[in-house]
Amino acid sequence: MNKQLQQSVTTQLAHKRIVILGIGITGLSCARFLHRHQISFAVNDSRAMPISPGDFKQQFADNTLVLGHWEQALIAQADILIVSPGINMAEPAIRHAIAKNCDVIGDIELFCRLSDTPILAVTGSNGKSTVVSMLNYVGNALGYRVQLGGNIGLPVLDQIDQEVADFIVLELSSFQLETIKSMQALAATVLNLSDDHLDRHKTLENYGAIKQSIYQYCTYALYNRDDKATLPKACYSDSERLSFGSDRAQNGDFGLAEHQGISHLMLGDQPLCSLAELPLQGRHNALNYLAVLALGKCAGWDLKAMLACLMTFKGLAHRCEVIETNDSIRWINDSKATNVGATLAAIEGLVPTLSENKLILIAGGDGKGADFSPLSQALTQHVDYLITLGKDGLAIAALRLSSQADKTSHVDSLAAAVTLARTQAKAGDMVLLSPACASLDMFANYVERGVVFITSVLTHQEQR
Repeated sequence: MNKQLQQSVTTQLAHKRIVILGIGITGLSCARFLHRHQISFAVNDSRAMPISPGDFKQQFADNTLVLGHWEQALIAQADILIVSPGINMAEPAIRHAIAKNCDVIGDIELFCRLSDTPILAVTGSNGKSTVVSMLNYVGNALGYRVQLGGNIGLPVLDQIDQEVADFIVLELSSFQLETIKSMQALAATVLNLSDDHLDRHKTLENYGAIKQSIYQYCTYALYNRDDKATLPKACYSDSERLSFGSDRAQNGDFGLAEHQGISHLMLGDQPLCSLAELPLQGRHNALNYLAVLALGKCAGWDLKAMLACLMTFKGLAHRCEVIETNDSIRWINDSKATNVGATLAAIEGLVPTLSENKLILIAGGDGKGADFSPLSQALTQHVDYLITLGKDGLAIAALRLSSQADKTSHVDSLAAAVTLARTQAKAGDMVLLSPACASLDMFANYVERGVVFITSVLTHQEQR
């Protein structure tokens, strides 16, 4: 075990009354970490049986477990409250119980207090997982020891005891940013901003302010010129602030421009790579590539070498993933598009690849209080046939013109959506699952939704 880490843990956490709120993936990683370092703790979860008390006792000996409600007396005694991202601190049973001097943190904040590994931090409404996965892939391909964590991959406290890394790439959700206080990232970015999690954050302004907080904790701030909401409100010098966007960039910034009649990724006036050469197509992916190159540049990585590595990155499952079929229809699984911005990016990014072929969109699920109206123009102008399902599917369908009613249908299941899409699609057409909604009204998560979609496509293909 790392002696320096153990000393930091002992100094900061020993003799503190620590309560972990939530015993899901993050809470379990916090419990494992504290137990490894012989720090006592208690766990409280409002769910009746997120973990077997017997299993908990076997793993964590005499540490306390309270299930089925928020135990206000336990919370009130805490010196340190480690909160899992899915827990809303505004709940009265929690908020009213927290002592005035209690240190309320999350696992990312605890990691930042104990580790000096250089951080590349990424947040935003869409594209986070793609960008951080690219960064992780490229960094390791260049020979650096790069870890990946945060809202993706292995929890950070399960990685902190591993061999010292050169960098850690963190995907940070708005929930995680709420409990970060002392991160000192080398570089950070807000990729974009659109309605998401408004069931918890209430307004887009509040959600945006939480996303913007990432800029308080970095040396280099990277923003998206296409989205003014990502422009850092914190003060940075010209050398500490850089940008990417779909327009022509100034020196030192990244953008898109024509070079010899062909669209290219650009660094200022320097052409880097034609868009046609990139493995992941679409304007939204071009911006993702630019964000990766900019963050890598902040880390001191060689630009030419990064480009070579990016040519071999094939993308993420359930994110504009092509399903290989033999029916000449282009089936695209974008189940990870759980908000309006992600679906809009997918449509706008993929439409230019269609030529004269049709786009059939499958959308719907739990919108989590989002405003669907930004989809209106794309649905009326670019979607040839719309199939909706789930809790908020009809709200999405309502955005279509009355003249498009015969090209709009609502179904009860994803399998039924696939069956209907097949009757509408011809060779060369695209069927895109990009829900613009969370999946929890019908599925365990977006992964299950994507798997059901893939299975339905392949099964129906076999029965055709």
